[in-house]
Order: sequence, then structure tokens, then C-alpha cells
Amino acid sequence: MGISDRNYDSRLSFGTRINPLVILIAISMILFVVLAFFKALTYLRFDEGADVVGYFNDNILGTIALSPKLGTALAKIWTFLTYSFVQVSVWELIANMLWLWCFGFIFIDITGNKKLVPLFIYSTLLSGLVYVLVCKSMHPETHAFPYCSGSGACILAIAVAATTISPNYKLLPMLNGGVSLWIITLIYAVIDFATISPGVPAMYFSQLTGALTGFLFIYLLRKGYDGSEWMNRLYDWFINLFNPEKQENRKKIKDSYFYKTSGAPFTKSARLTQQRLDAILDKMNQSGGYDTLTQEEKDFLTRASQEDFRSK
Repeated sequence: MGISDRNYDSRLSFGTRINPLVILIAISMILFVVLAFFKALTYLRFDEGADVVGYFNDNILGTIALSPKLGTALAKIWTFLTYSFVQVSVWELIANMLWLWCFGFIFIDITGNKKLVPLFIYSTLLSGLVYVLVCKSMHPETHAFPYCSGSGACILAIAVAATTISPNYKLLPMLNGGVSLWIITLIYAVIDFATISPGVPAMYFSQLTGALTGFLFIYLLRKGYDGSEWMNRLYDWFINLFNPEKQENRKKIKDSYFYKTSGAPFTKSARLTQQRLDAILDKMNQSGGYDTLTQEEKDFLTRASQEDFRSK
């Protein structure tokens, strides 16, 4: 089946094209600015020597980052989705957004706009769930692990997905014909795992889950199951609720290009010839009448009685 689907130009009410990659990056940058603002207010509120970092992490960062405690994470169920948009430092923000733009642009170029956000969501949910479960199994009663944040697992999922589709996709063609995508993905994976804190093994499992999600997403897509289809249908339904120009009875693509009919597209009928007519009449005389004829022979006699033809 074809993986690419570029005919997905959803539009906002002002007519601007929706680029899912830009939206993902914009959300991360906006959240970073908001968190930086609240962090500054927190430092201004407390006196010197107070546990400002602990207060900020538990009361502000903890509202959108994923807690390592299973009970807390389930109580704030939305954090299983929001944590991937949280970048805690400016360097993490810059690095993740550059990598996300690189692999996201390639993934969209290969598959179209419809599959980037669903893959991002799948990898976010699965990686976050694995992180919490691993933390619980290693330190069930403690808060030894930090809050999970950042889009590293999602970027790795997108990179692996794009590489699975087209490992020899060329980048930087001016460098001796270009660098293959699988090399760039390998470099990113090495950097990503090398920058994980050694005291947080749950992060390794989380990142591996992201990579596995990207591979399985493309594997299932090639088998005929598109995991992004139901999300896109839900999105279209929600957007059309507020669209005054929506078509109530929108035809499906197959209905637009194919017509429906109750009969067969064509029927075969014997050519009207005198020889054929004589053979049927002889059969009637020899075998005992009209009822001994086949349906095709009866139809032939009916046509012969209605049409005038010449024997050839």
C-alpha cells in the first residue's frame, strides 16, 4: 500500500495552512516561556535559602510534567500527554526543537501531514507509561527519580519511523552525494542515550519505547493498519463542528469516481443468425417442445420474434 498521503491541507478559519510540525514546536516553545515566567515569580516570592527548586517542581512543573509516582501520575492523567512538550532548559529546548524539525520535516516529506501528530501522541503515551512503570518497579515507595519531561522519546520515534520507511533518504547532497538518513538517526540515538543521567535507568526504557513505537507504527502501516486514521477522523469531525461551510452529506472518494447499478455492467447474447434459429427449432421438434430449451435459447427466440434479421 502507498504510505505517502500529501492531500491533507486542512485550513484554519483564517485560511492559513496547518503545519503539524510547526504546531508541535510552537506548543513546546510557548510552554517553555510560561514555565520560565512562573519560575521567575517563584524565585522572587521566596527568601534566600528556601527550597525554591523543590517547590517549583512539585507545584508548577509537576502539573504538566510526568511524575515517577504511579498514583500521582494517574491523578494527573493529562501529564501522560503534556510532559513531552515540557523542556526544562533553554539548551534542551533548542536541541530538541532542531532535531524535531529535522526528522519531522523528513517524515512529513515521506508520508504527508496526517501521520506526524498521531505518531507523536502514540510515542508520548507509551514512553510515559513505561517510565512510570519502571520507576514503580525500581523505587515503589520513593521519589528517587525526577519528573519525566522533554520530547526526546517522540523525536526518536519519528526518526526511527522515517528511517524504517526510507533509510537511504539523502540529506546534505553537497557532501559527496548526501548523507543517508540512517546515519543521522544513529548519530541522534547515540547523543540522546549519552545525555541521559546515569542514575535514571527508567529514561533508557522510555527512549527505547519511543524508538520501538516508531518502528511498529510503520510496520503496521505496511501491513495495512493505519494507526493515524481514527485520530484524523476524530480531528475532522471536531473541526467540522465549528465549520459553517461543512458539507453535511459529503461523498466518499469511491462514490465520486464510481457509480452504483443493480445490473451487470454488460451481458452476453448470441448473435441472431438464421442457422442458429433453425438449430433451435429442430431441437424443439426432436425433443418435445419449448420447455426443453435452455434459458439462453428461449431468450434467442424472443429476440428473434422481435427483430428482423437476414441470414448470412
